[in-house]
Amino acid sequence: MKFKAFLTESGVGLLERRFLPALDKMGKVCHLLLTRDHAIFLHNLLNGDGVQSIAQFCKEALFDDYRISSQNEDKIAFVIDVSLLHRAVRSSVSICSEFGGGGAPTDRLQIKLVKKLSPNCTQPMPFLTFETKGYKSAVIQDVPISKPLSRAQLLELQAALNMAQDLPQTLVQVPNLNQLQNFVDRMKHVGDLLNVSISKYGDLHLQISTTLITLGAEFRKMLVIGDKAQEPLEDQNLSAQTRSQRAILRGDALSVQVSVRHFSKSLQCHLAKPDCTFYGIAPQGVCLTVIFQFFIPGTRQTDKSISLHCRLPVLDP
Repeated sequence: MKFKAFLTESGVGLLERRFLPALDKMGKVCHLLLTRDHAIFLHNLLNGDGVQSIAQFCKEALFDDYRISSQNEDKIAFVIDVSLLHRAVRSSVSICSEFGGGGAPTDRLQIKLVKKLSPNCTQPMPFLTFETKGYKSAVIQDVPISKPLSRAQLLELQAALNMAQDLPQTLVQVPNLNQLQNFVDRMKHVGDLLNVSISKYGDLHLQISTTLITLGAEFRKMLVIGDKAQEPLEDQNLSAQTRSQRAILRGDALSVQVSVRHFSKSLQCHLAKPDCTFYGIAPQGVCLTVIFQFFIPGTRQTDKSISLHCRLPVLDP
């Protein structure tokens, strides 16, 4: 199997300043799946005990002169340490800045899969290698990776990815992640379990309860994508908790319980600088889904070359 490409200047910016800092918050290691057309970072897809995150890039969003081949339909996947990858990209950027001449960035930052003998090892080990060519120097950085996944493991990962692409029937847009983050930061000191309900009316209701205290927040009448409904007039002056309960009984809302820690971790994706954020609950309350939307710079059009979403496991009440 072979993989070799050049990271573009915009691709370096996307990874180094936005996505790798966000993905590092999701977990120390992740799968990196490379296909003919995409590079996909996958957290926790093969186990159900953490926040699943999927960051997908069209190859043109990150790379130039992209070449890949393998016996598994030109797919290669391996486990990589996100912080080591981030450090390698960041240091490559600083080398390019310090030693770069008049050449284009794509001439200076090559990324490829290699096997090398490490000290005290008798078998060659796989690495993702960055080669940075400056004006008078070339620096090679090796990021250790796992042995590439076998065909059976790749099929398992692809099946998990396909399942994770299912969208909730109702999505509501949360306009201000900072406001949500401030609320969750206060909630951390109250308890560990968070009740989340989402209605077809565009309402997101959060509540945390203990034997001594109940703390809640509500975001109302937000933009709805998918299945939507009109809130009954008789509900509009009721308390948030009562309205939420009535909507659930009516079949106009779903409710799940998630870990406050997981919810807070998913909010760290704001480091990727999304333009919009949507929340939804999968059918039968399988998971809480958070979708981050990105616009083409200078427009309100969705950038379809980039996607990022999280799935939070639900707890059995």
